[in-house]
Amino acid sequence: MNLLFSNDRAGEYPASWYAATTEFLPRFAPLRGEVTADVCIVGAGYTGLSAALELAGAGRRVVVLEAHRVGFGASGRNGGQLGSGQRVDQQGLEALVGRADAAKYWQLGEDAKGLVKRLVAEHGIDCHLKPGVAWTGSTRAQVADLQGYVAFLQERYGYAHAEALDEAACRALCPSPEYKGGMIDRDAAHLHPLRLAVGLAKAASEAGAVIHEGSYVHHVEPGLVRTGEGRVKADHVILAGNGYLGTLDRKVRARVMPINNFIVATEPLGARAAQVLTEDVAVADSRFVVNYFRLSHDKRLLFGGGESYGYRFPKDIAAKVRRPMLEVFPQLKDVKIDYAWGGTLAITMKRLPYLAQVAPGVLSASGYSGHGVGTATHAGWLMARAIMGEQEGFETMSALPAPAFPGGGMMRTPLLTLAMSWFALRDRLGF
Repeated sequence: MNLLFSNDRAGEYPASWYAATTEFLPRFAPLRGEVTADVCIVGAGYTGLSAALELAGAGRRVVVLEAHRVGFGASGRNGGQLGSGQRVDQQGLEALVGRADAAKYWQLGEDAKGLVKRLVAEHGIDCHLKPGVAWTGSTRAQVADLQGYVAFLQERYGYAHAEALDEAACRALCPSPEYKGGMIDRDAAHLHPLRLAVGLAKAASEAGAVIHEGSYVHHVEPGLVRTGEGRVKADHVILAGNGYLGTLDRKVRARVMPINNFIVATEPLGARAAQVLTEDVAVADSRFVVNYFRLSHDKRLLFGGGESYGYRFPKDIAAKVRRPMLEVFPQLKDVKIDYAWGGTLAITMKRLPYLAQVAPGVLSASGYSGHGVGTATHAGWLMARAIMGEQEGFETMSALPAPAFPGGGMMRTPLLTLAMSWFALRDRLGF
């Protein structure tokens, strides 16, 4: 079974609020016959489109192959949070790689955040980019950790955009009985993710990149990429499929695992929006399986929660997400859900991205672990710069530890399911 075709109609976006509020580009024609390029990119999400934009803008001949539509995968379905740093916090990174290297990864994370903001501004992408992401804690220990992290960032990294939230400030921002304090990052941001992807596709196409939708790649080797009806001969290949990459590369498959995540959009809340948030910021909590939410520009609650492991989405996504939504906002028990959708992202063992040269002339980036709005966009840019001879950033990111999942192809999903179930139980028990 292939995740590209397990839960969606071929060539169609899911019935999400994002799709309902996006003006799409005309369809790009499928690949037919043989073409040549300097670079062939597999996947038209943030990674592939960012790489295509950078390379085409530098005069390279670029061909992008997408099995469905631009932004079809996680890039068009995610929670829309643009975070600071890496997916792993700086304290964890210092313990993992040492203080000096952790500082490099902090700066690369800041570069990623800045790149997204720059691309949105330069290309006039109307994706409702707004500042502010808060992290909340449900226990006193979680709150203490978050507030301590604010002090750590201020003292160690000179980061002045993070503020601690005591219980009163947290409740004033987010009137949920679930949360007892936390922090807010005023330089992080949130946005409409599908509009960002479509905007990047438009910019890449206008820069000269040739995009082919409806072009499922079934074989990749150095210098050659094949679809059902065509092939691309290219000096360089970029694998940018993330959770949808499938079996195209064994090295990536061993280290990057797809998981499914789910989001709902309520009916417009009107004045009741103040029962969710009193500022236009995004929120993520401290649970192992994170709940995350924000208000849309038409005052709906966009709430993400729940995960599954395997190929198929649950039959009733709305019911799956309604449960954690009402744990956070019991005051919304009578609110209607208008949209519910799922998407496939990818995680790694260390929750850090996996960038690598997997074969001569073949670069890959994936495994963004829920931090992909910035990291995926930046990874595409880094691979583009590496192809053009600027290797440092790509080499630094590719040095991150990337162990293979235990259990191989047969056992890794059951093992992950068992581990996630244990952490979910700890969350419910308040540990």
